[in-house]
Amino acid sequence: MNVLLVYAHPEPTSLNGSLRDFSVQRLQAAGHTVQVSDLYAMNWKATLDADDAPQRDATKPFHASLDSKVAYAEGTQAADIAREQEKLLWADALILQFPLWWFTMPAILKGWVDRVYAYGFAYGVGEHSDSRWGERYGEGKMQGKRAMLMVTTGGWESHYATRGINGPMDDLLFPIQHGILYYPGFEVVPPFVVYRTSRMDAARYAETCDELGRRLDELWSARPIGFRQQNGGEYEIPALTLKSDIAPDSEGFQAHIR
Repeated sequence: MNVLLVYAHPEPTSLNGSLRDFSVQRLQAAGHTVQVSDLYAMNWKATLDADDAPQRDATKPFHASLDSKVAYAEGTQAADIAREQEKLLWADALILQFPLWWFTMPAILKGWVDRVYAYGFAYGVGEHSDSRWGERYGEGKMQGKRAMLMVTTGGWESHYATRGINGPMDDLLFPIQHGILYYPGFEVVPPFVVYRTSRMDAARYAETCDELGRRLDELWSARPIGFRQQNGGEYEIPALTLKSDIAPDSEGFQAHIR
């Protein structure tokens, strides 16, 4: 299988750098082909702007989505965007690896999503009608591929429990797993999260690598998170709210997981 690991940490000798190297070696030892997009090493441009559509009509105001749509359709996107899109189409699985900074991904990784997920590539695809509302949330160009988050945080696991002060980790990651990964069609497996990174000694590091290795070995066999498919009959279209008989006693993020 082909695996794309998008890595967002500025220090190659960090814990994240070590876990990245371990992951690449583990996947390759299992016979997989791995590409790494090391965003800091690539000096990735995080801002989506007019330079991403170099052939656009500069006499008109920049329109992020519509200029993205034309540039993607006409093959005139910035070259770094097109290369990352090619990697995504090549990959059978995507791993996003990052430290949790201020309750979300680092800005450079969000910028990768903003720029690479072009209109017509990751969104704005498919039929919009009374029975369908585009190919998204379980459909789309990434359908049939798998994805997983690798996340590190300095906080304790209890801080991210259901009654923890930071809020449940599953809730913090929902916009990424559901909105960024499931939206264009990835099957999303549960995340690999490392807590209390400042308390990492040799014994705990070995345990962490053992668990990470197991998760990587199971990347294609693990049961994905049971997000509800948009066009699977559980949502009212075009309102895109759950039908009254679907999880009637549930609301918020959890209502959208079987």
